[in-house]
Amino acid sequence: MEAFVYEALPTRVIFGAGTVARLTQEVERLGVSRALVLSTPEQARHADEIATALGARAAGVFAGAVMHTPVEVTEKALAVARDIQADGLVAVGGGSTTGLGKAIALRTDLPQVVVPTTYAGSEMTPIIGETQGGVKTTQRSLKVLPEVVIYDVDLTLSLPPALSATSGMNAIAHAVEALYARDRNPIISLMAEEGIAALARSLPRIATGNVPRGQG
Repeated sequence: MEAFVYEALPTRVIFGAGTVARLTQEVERLGVSRALVLSTPEQARHADEIATALGARAAGVFAGAVMHTPVEVTEKALAVARDIQADGLVAVGGGSTTGLGKAIALRTDLPQVVVPTTYAGSEMTPIIGETQGGVKTTQRSLKVLPEVVIYDVDLTLSLPPALSATSGMNAIAHAVEALYARDRNPIISLMAEEGIAALARSLPRIATGNVPRGQG
């Protein structure tokens, strides 16, 4: 028998096709009435669509997230959040947008709802990496762990095959890391192994575009 400690992280996960339709309900459940919607410049259209769907509960959009979460970008987003008196964050996109939401939450403790469009998995961790002066630092804090993650598989169907492959391989790398992490345990290892197997089955089909709707 192996002795271990497993600490579950308090994130609400909603998974399925078309689940982004539940976003307003989840924002309401968190008591958010003035959400700041975050995205990269490339995902600005999605951010605008999300803001429109939220209606009066969306107070603004910041479509300036970039890779490696530079502090200067975070400060710009923080200024917008303060100007619009945001009481919550909605991040739509990949790791860059998720990282920006985490950076804002680290400084404000605002609740986060993340709508991922890639596979890497940063939205499920209490870890944040930030860049300042060309140096990237990483820290762990439950303040950056999103309260809600909405996985809508429909949002991944338009990803170019090359980006799907890159993101999927990144997800596999994270799962492999979990198998030898210092605080690993049998429960996490089981989930990591299942994740690796699922990605190994699906990525070749995704790369060739041979994925029927609702599968993968």
